[in-house]
Amino acid sequence: MPIQHCIVHEIDKNSGEEPASLRAATAELASSPLLEDLLSGFHDAYHAKTKAWGHFREQDANEPGSTAPFIQELTDYLETQTDFAAFSQALANRLLPLVDAHLSASGHLLCIDYRQGETHYLGVALLHQRTGFGIDSAMRVVPAAQLNLARMSLGLRINLTQWRDGAASRHYLSWIHDRGGRKLSEDLATALGASEGIDATGETRTLLKAFSDYVEQEDLPEEQSREKTEALIDYANEQASRGEPITLEELSELLDEQQPKAFYDHIRNADYGLSPEIPPDKRTLRQFRRFTGRAGGVSISFDSHLLGSTIEYDESQDRLIIKQVPKQLKEQLKQRKE
Repeated sequence: MPIQHCIVHEIDKNSGEEPASLRAATAELASSPLLEDLLSGFHDAYHAKTKAWGHFREQDANEPGSTAPFIQELTDYLETQTDFAAFSQALANRLLPLVDAHLSASGHLLCIDYRQGETHYLGVALLHQRTGFGIDSAMRVVPAAQLNLARMSLGLRINLTQWRDGAASRHYLSWIHDRGGRKLSEDLATALGASEGIDATGETRTLLKAFSDYVEQEDLPEEQSREKTEALIDYANEQASRGEPITLEELSELLDEQQPKAFYDHIRNADYGLSPEIPPDKRTLRQFRRFTGRAGGVSISFDSHLLGSTIEYDESQDRLIIKQVPKQLKEQLKQRKE
């Protein structure tokens, strides 16, 4: 991932009532193997976070007909009207009120312009330090400060290539949206002039529902059902780790090489309302698993999240209790009774 520009500013958040202050760097960091490792660590930590996905608003809601300040600043930087140091300092000042309102610790603001393959990105994260242990030249244990990437609570990434190309994508911009920091996430979106364009959690759930329906409709053998489930989860997790969306057509090809359009056609024909590309939600993926079993003329298959709600397992009597019988099965049972 070639680094084009990188700079780190310090944001000092005092414990008293004094507002957060900025100690801005005046020069960029030279690219180095260590900086490349930091970028890789930022990638891994950022993609493990729950995120909101969206796009820039066309206009500033407070000033119809005008561009949001951050969007103009980003445009000026990309068109070389301002340098990276000045652009990143303006962004740091824009984020100071958010640090004041929502965070309790000082940190270092990492701003990095880089490429991954043919795609151009801007990454920003407020990094906090923690005290660890080190060994000095005299072989003594000494305290050693290190960046705590896992604690990242304020961060964003922009796919500059998609945005600048005017692509129809509504999710070229992402930002951290942890459950406990909802207000911080909302205020960050406002500061960026952004709006959520896609519900990654909802879309991922709908995709998994569509997959479950597809498996049931095809009446696949247990082993084949398990293989397809693993293929879906592996692909989705790989895309999530790279910060890339799930592409429905690509997923369909992975699920069935003999009928590469089968799953894609199932989604379109059933009208699930899914976007062609879906940012994967890792938390939802972790919760997904299908329970399947077939014996003595009985075939049962259901999603793990249904266990404990619409489906209960009584281990002492070895029986399943289904609270909501599928409509099609219910109609068949009624006809049989008649």
